[in-house]
Amino acid sequence: MNDMTPTSAERAAKLEGMGCKRKRVEDIRFVQGKGNYVDDIKLPGMLYGDLVRSPHGHARVKKIETAKAAALPGVVAVITAETLKTVNLAWMPTLAGDTQMVLADGKVLFQNQEVAFVVAESREAAADAVELVEVEYEPLPVNVDPLKAMTDGAPMIREDLKDKTDGAHGKRKHYNHIFSWQAGDKAAADDAFAKADVTIKEVIIYPRVHPCPLETCQCVASFDKIKGELTLWGTFQAPHVIRTVGSLISKIPEHKIHVIAPDIGGGFGNKVGAYPGYICAIVASIVTGRPVKWTEDRIENLSTTAFARDFYMDVEIAATKDGRVTGLRCYTIADHGAFDACANATKWPAGLFSIISGSYDFPAAYCLVDGVYTNKAPGGVAYRCSFRVTEAAYCIERAIDIMAQKLGMDPAEFRMKNLIRREQFPYTSAFGWQYDSGDYQTALKKAMESVDYKKLREEQRAKREAFKRGETRDLMGIGVSFFTEIVGAGPSRACDILGIAMFDSAEIRIHPTGSGICRLGTKSQGQGHETTYAQIIATELGLPADSITVEEGNTDTAPYGLGTYGSRSTPVSGAATAMACRKIKAKAQMIAAYMLEVHDDDLEWDVDRFRVKGNPELFKTMTELAWAAYHEVPPGMEPGLEAINYYDPPNFTYPFGAYICVVEIDVDTGQTKVRRFYALDDCGTRINPMIIEGQIHGGLTEAFGIAMGQEIHYDTDGNVTTASFLDYFLPTAVETPHWETDWTTTPSPHHPIGAKGVGESPNVGGVPCFSNAINDAFAFLGSTHIQMPHDHWRTWMAAEKLGLHA
Repeated sequence: MNDMTPTSAERAAKLEGMGCKRKRVEDIRFVQGKGNYVDDIKLPGMLYGDLVRSPHGHARVKKIETAKAAALPGVVAVITAETLKTVNLAWMPTLAGDTQMVLADGKVLFQNQEVAFVVAESREAAADAVELVEVEYEPLPVNVDPLKAMTDGAPMIREDLKDKTDGAHGKRKHYNHIFSWQAGDKAAADDAFAKADVTIKEVIIYPRVHPCPLETCQCVASFDKIKGELTLWGTFQAPHVIRTVGSLISKIPEHKIHVIAPDIGGGFGNKVGAYPGYICAIVASIVTGRPVKWTEDRIENLSTTAFARDFYMDVEIAATKDGRVTGLRCYTIADHGAFDACANATKWPAGLFSIISGSYDFPAAYCLVDGVYTNKAPGGVAYRCSFRVTEAAYCIERAIDIMAQKLGMDPAEFRMKNLIRREQFPYTSAFGWQYDSGDYQTALKKAMESVDYKKLREEQRAKREAFKRGETRDLMGIGVSFFTEIVGAGPSRACDILGIAMFDSAEIRIHPTGSGICRLGTKSQGQGHETTYAQIIATELGLPADSITVEEGNTDTAPYGLGTYGSRSTPVSGAATAMACRKIKAKAQMIAAYMLEVHDDDLEWDVDRFRVKGNPELFKTMTELAWAAYHEVPPGMEPGLEAINYYDPPNFTYPFGAYICVVEIDVDTGQTKVRRFYALDDCGTRINPMIIEGQIHGGLTEAFGIAMGQEIHYDTDGNVTTASFLDYFLPTAVETPHWETDWTTTPSPHHPIGAKGVGESPNVGGVPCFSNAINDAFAFLGSTHIQMPHDHWRTWMAAEKLGLHA
């Protein structure tokens, strides 16, 4: 071999494929302010829409007077529910099988609900006209407490369902009841508790929070009356789903609807579903014959678009005296607000909550979830998690700590004793989930050694003694969490939305010169898809990542897909990308064999080329084969080099992690300082370590915000008291702690490249880790559980209840 010939390793490095810390190609435009967002779209003759919203949490709408608003210069139209009824669009289906008012139809069910839509020549004129719409309301009793939703005499939220005994998921127990859903073996769990040496029971509340992406929800609708075609630009995490839903609602044939999602400034689950603003903009464009833009403000976003969490979990664990868990039970009331508009797969009304057994080897387990209506905004989306997995992880991780406390065991050692062992994989949980792979003990051991866990506990014991002696007013807490997430929705046998299986897709076309384009059914909102998908292709096809364009978000060009949320991009569409590459590679191998005059089986793959076995100097590079695909294919073979793959995963993937947090709490002020946070993640094959680290930093920052201060709070009259960033905690660089990241690698055995997904993991594991640290600080004083969020006031109150301010 010529000394100047690049080695296989050198050629692989030049491709910037999987494992490379490739810089995000998206950032070239973003850092220069050249991103293309919905609000950047300006069309000739474009109008602007704004919504009249209810000041009441529950009220009858007696009359809507629009004359003054319509008379304001610049106002083109004012749309109400009565207008929408003329085109049968007053109500729309939700992704959960419910129906939802587009504009208030006789009643408003939550504060800031949409009542009327004003269309004007400018945003300013639309906003002014909103103030001129006169609505006469008759206030009604309000209920914002899910625990009271099914009591006798509770206010009836959904009068349209009052005579309906069957819901989308079975019989209804009460006029405010949505569904009952259960999993596991109740008899086996009950038997475990009957025989248990030790049990714990605790009510654990995960309060209502909001994804609050920096860019709010918005759209531009443009209806062409001549062609009968609708073009809709919007902040859509799942553009094809929006197209299908739009067709079902509007009755416009789906082939005449063009949905485009340009750059999106964060989604986190908030931009999966369809909102009334979208429908109103579409109707307004149809009525006026002009494009209509709708953009919500921050208060509208926080108070009306899809919330997350709001789970009230009554959890129990049974164990032996020596610390082996034997049973788990959990009853949950899920607050869905006024409409069931969660974005779960049809089969799972409570999402994947039955992952609640977590990373532990429970022989028996059972859970029951009741969904209820209240006078709150609808939603229930997977805010940086996979369909209620964060609620489940928070619940089990707090409960594990509470049981360890009762047994007098160290929480890390208690976890180590009960973690699923490596030799048990693939592991079937008591709820029937088939965990694909894991090495939990190794991960937890590495985490403990990395932070010198034993030394931290020694320091904590010394500080507790000093506190008892009155030498300090600070408490030290050490939080441990070990989570397993279930992502990659999903297998068609288990997952669909509106009857559409949750596969995903990739279409790859290699051009004659060896560059290419990959179009996908997912949609990035900041995850770096343009970078990482190209790296998968680079490794699979031996073409430089820089030569691959990645395109998403246009339903006219992208193959049908279910979008990006719940860490499904890499597990599903990433797999589709790899499988499409392998179809292309198989064709390229036949072309290479023809050109080299050998049999296909006489060739082997080497980074970026096919070479003859035993004679490596005879080869054809992928770039050469791309050119040959357009002029020198074997007889009978179609020219070209492209493939499409619709990937239906055989199973979910199960990323996991071990997190440790150290906090210092001033009991006199309630202030908490995060001294250290260590996060070890195992996401299987690592595609781009730099992007993984960025995803973990972002997810931990959101977890910090949730645990330490976030809550969408309602007063008893149904008023939202945290509807702006003055009251809703969004961490900035000032408050955000320093993050230490680490990893182990346990590839998924069923995924084509072994990847599991990572974007949601730090939120799933981070929240309970913070909460466990706060609770651990107070545990030696007799405290068992302090509810989130752990802001300064609530932490001070916890100290007050323990008599620490006497």
